Amino acid sequence: MNEPTAPTADGRRLKGDQRKRELIEATLQVVGREGIAGVSHRVVSREAGQPPTAAAYHFKSIGDLLAVALTACMEQDAARLRAAGPDGGPEGLHDLARIMADAVAVPHRLLAEYELFLLAARRPELRVSTRNWLDSITEFGRRYTTDPVRLRVLAGTFDGLLMHALLTDDPPTAEEYEAALRMILL
Repeated sequence: MNEPTAPTADGRRLKGDQRKRELIEATLQVVGREGIAGVSHRVVSREAGQPPTAAAYHFKSIGDLLAVALTACMEQDAARLRAAGPDGGPEGLHDLARIMADAVAVPHRLLAEYELFLLAARRPELRVSTRNWLDSITEFGRRYTTDPVRLRVLAGTFDGLLMHALLTDDPPTAEEYEAALRMILL
């Protein structure tokens, strides 16, 4: 008897999924460059190199497009944090500091993430994504401490340091981020 096989992927569906990913990345580019106010279906489609109606076809509203972009950012970032130094050793702090330095190295994306983060502050239905992000920071911190105050300070410091880095021409280095993390967690 033949084993059931997974259905073959429809090429159109794969192409549609790829276009959605491109539109999400284009949304982050636009938000990083122009802010949320600069996002329209046409602008995002043009940024993605797709037909003018592509974003409207895949996302019924700008709100939907922004929600998907926020979710994608927060899921990617949470996954990176969860993979950093899983055993709670010194390399974990180094990994997290490197993640912070890498984030600052791509300022348009970091700007987009914080614009979308602020949008979630105004739209409670978007907070599931930001909660996932904050939970990943807390989970990371619990590898080093169970003190709830230190865990809250970690989350605030993490975001605060990254936001401050956007305001300077000389952002902190991975070593400087690591020193701050050590002060909080060790």
